[in-house]
Amino acid sequence: MLDTLNQSGCSSIQENIIINVPFPRFASDASVMSASMKSDIAYVKMADVESSKREGLLKLQKYSRCILIISCLTAVLLMMFSLQTLLIPSITTSGIKINASIAHTCTDKCRLVLVESIPAGMEFNSSVGHPSIYQAWRSLLSEAQSSLDISSFYWTLTNEDTQTHEPTANQGEEIMQELVELSGKISVRIAVNTPQDRQPKSDLQMLADAGADVRDVNMRELTTGVLHTKFWVVDKKHIYIGSANMDWRSLTQVKELGAVVYDCKCLADDLEKIFEAYWFLGTSKTIPIPWPSQYSTAFNKDTPMQLPINGSDSRVYLSSAPTSLCAEGRTPDLQAILSVINDAQQFVYIAVMNYLPTMEFSDPKRYWADIDTELRRVAFERAIHVRLLISCWDSTSPVMFPFLRSLASVQDSESKLDIQVKIFIVPSSQSQKKIPFARVNHNKYMVTDRVAYIGTSNWSGDYFVNTAGSALVVNQTSASSSESTVREQLQAVFERDWDSSYSTPLNHNSNFEQICEI
Repeated sequence: MLDTLNQSGCSSIQENIIINVPFPRFASDASVMSASMKSDIAYVKMADVESSKREGLLKLQKYSRCILIISCLTAVLLMMFSLQTLLIPSITTSGIKINASIAHTCTDKCRLVLVESIPAGMEFNSSVGHPSIYQAWRSLLSEAQSSLDISSFYWTLTNEDTQTHEPTANQGEEIMQELVELSGKISVRIAVNTPQDRQPKSDLQMLADAGADVRDVNMRELTTGVLHTKFWVVDKKHIYIGSANMDWRSLTQVKELGAVVYDCKCLADDLEKIFEAYWFLGTSKTIPIPWPSQYSTAFNKDTPMQLPINGSDSRVYLSSAPTSLCAEGRTPDLQAILSVINDAQQFVYIAVMNYLPTMEFSDPKRYWADIDTELRRVAFERAIHVRLLISCWDSTSPVMFPFLRSLASVQDSESKLDIQVKIFIVPSSQSQKKIPFARVNHNKYMVTDRVAYIGTSNWSGDYFVNTAGSALVVNQTSASSSESTVREQLQAVFERDWDSSYSTPLNHNSNFEQICEI
């Protein structure tokens, strides 16, 4: 359960430059001689004619040189235009090249709500809080009128897998019942990672029996990874994206964070393209190279969608992983993360369950330091303050801690080096400890002084190289609304957790077993 089951162009312009240069008319030598024969012209007159001829030839040469110079300048301008076309980042969607500097404006009045699952028994000494994911999912189900598309890792909304008769499973079972009822009324499509033998399949069978169209996506065969994405698209105008799996524990026993965006057709249409790619792969044994144009997007880190979110001007795009699943124009998830880190001016705050500069599930072992290197680089070169809030639970790999201690040691006040790491522990009662794959901070987000990033992946190499994930990236640096921005709200969530009693600082002397209470 949870994550432990895991193994750009310019517009086409034609410019015609027409140069009209006046060209003088000159009498031919024959006509001049004829005029001389018809008239008894004095020697002086003849000399004037010869002088005029020489002046005409000089003018002709002068105009010829002008035309040559103008032609050369025209050629240079055309060459510069061609080079500009080649050098400006470009993307192509549906065969139309789009200039990277063009603003992609959406007029939808989108409303974004951060949503959380706070495990039963956890309490924060803070006023910071958001609607529950359970409430958000029920709201989306009540809004659904024509279609619901869900991309998911696995399904255990009913508590048949643990055999614990846990009372807090009731929220997941209610969501499941509403989904079953909805499946007989509207189009419900579910793209799910092909279940492994040990995974329960009863939820998916119930939905299929009720009329939902369920399609397995065999990512292991396609990329050696899994379909780890977690999002909904409702009526092609509302979306949910975040860390929560289709699991009852994600509603009451695991700490989760996500975002619901209402009345935002532009964004929903773009997320639907990612879903359609999964849907296609459910019937394919190979990944298209390249992807057909209907999967392409105009929105990415270089040309984000411009739209109002909660009344604030925002620049937004969706990223996807791995790169092989990115149609033309789509920013790969790793590039989105590196771009957000590099864009920071003051701080980078990261909250993820797992952080490893390795290929976590590879054999033989492989080092993978793309994100780790970027964090160290911005801390050293630009004095960016870096904070990492990492989880620890029964399934945490001990090898994660030497790497985290290494990061936490990048501290030096004179050099303005400042990377700090804390470990977040979800407390458990004796009865809660009996619930498998629960009681963990499962968040997967990053917030900087400029951008909010809400993803679905853990931060180790596998999740960006061969596992399917996605993320929502929101930049509101130009916002002028009096209401707090999404970025500010996400920062407040991080700071609440960072300062809470559930977080313990990590340093070079920290003991893994003691911190994690294992």
